[in-house]
Amino acid sequence: MATTPSRPLGVGLVSVGWMGRLHSRAYANLPLVYPELGVAPRLVQAADTAEAGRAYATDVLGYDSAVSDYREVLANPEVDVVSICAPNFLHAEVGIAAAQAGKHIWIEKPVGRGARETAAIRDAVLAAGVASSIGFNYRQPPAIQRARQLISEGALGQITNVRGRFFGGFSADPQSPRAWRFVRELSGSGVLGDLMGHLVDLVHFLLGPVASVTASTGTYITERPGLPGTPDEGRMLPVENEDYANMLLRFDDSAVAAGALGTLDASWLAVGPKAEYAIEIFGTEGSLRWDFERMNELELAIRRPGQSLGYTRVFADDTFPEYSRFQPGSGTPMGYDDLKTIEAKKFLLAATGQASDNSTIHDALASAQVLTAAEESAASGQWVATPVVEGHTGNVKGA
Repeated sequence: MATTPSRPLGVGLVSVGWMGRLHSRAYANLPLVYPELGVAPRLVQAADTAEAGRAYATDVLGYDSAVSDYREVLANPEVDVVSICAPNFLHAEVGIAAAQAGKHIWIEKPVGRGARETAAIRDAVLAAGVASSIGFNYRQPPAIQRARQLISEGALGQITNVRGRFFGGFSADPQSPRAWRFVRELSGSGVLGDLMGHLVDLVHFLLGPVASVTASTGTYITERPGLPGTPDEGRMLPVENEDYANMLLRFDDSAVAAGALGTLDASWLAVGPKAEYAIEIFGTEGSLRWDFERMNELELAIRRPGQSLGYTRVFADDTFPEYSRFQPGSGTPMGYDDLKTIEAKKFLLAATGQASDNSTIHDALASAQVLTAAEESAASGQWVATPVVEGHTGNVKGA
């Protein structure tokens, strides 16, 4: 594979938690996996309020320096792009400030605590003219990329319906402390923003924009113990947002799946599933299904005259987008970190003004609108419209 001379690109990081470390590893992997890009990310400066996080950034990840105030990262002239991996309640503050500082942003979801906050970040990104990329990593598996190709090519015929779910037991233990995720002011919604947001984006990516939804939500662990080492230790505190959500949806007329219906549900209380992030798509000529717990496989059933119908399990291979960048042959699985490397590549292509198919702030707003509509519907019991967001990268007719 031919390589091109690399030019440095300064990276800043806000929050050195698990996701911040993963972003950093993805930047480090880029020159190894995509040497032809001509981009050499340089880890310039990280921000974290915890001393241990700052030490990890410099001593382990290899950042030149680490500071406690993210504003220093945004003011650093050597920083070109910023990964925003802080908790939800800081996304708008940091994202808007980063855009205003002229930094391209790679920001984790949910980008804002609802559609209004996400729209404010979108406005700042557009006003500054910077590139944006969103942590919708479940778009990136080669099997999902191949699924979108099949749907766009009409291999499934007219799409009739979709079923999606994200079930995990991340918060199934009622003795798990009430962290910020369970406080509405800090997190916004609960499982809707955390898990359902990924699922909504995946539906947009594969099938196109959603026109309206009706939803219901439930909170089944209503209290959790206060965090150890805080004044709330030893107290039981209320959980302020939902831990299960479901919705019915209708697709917009512009969508590849125009006329189709769908059901989505998400839970972080499910005992048994670990990361059962699954989608099933049905059409008049065939269907497909995929589950993140087996992310390197795609199950297909395509109507063929004279043959009995049934699912065929297809392993990702070098005919699937991006797969051969990571593994030499079918059956050798890719992992979660690889998805972030793909995401980093798409972000930096966009940041350097090159053609890219990354998710953008417009996709974040499209997902947020559906989630906000779901909350409104759960309160009113009515269908709620979700207008199409200009500039989204969902799967539309004729694309």
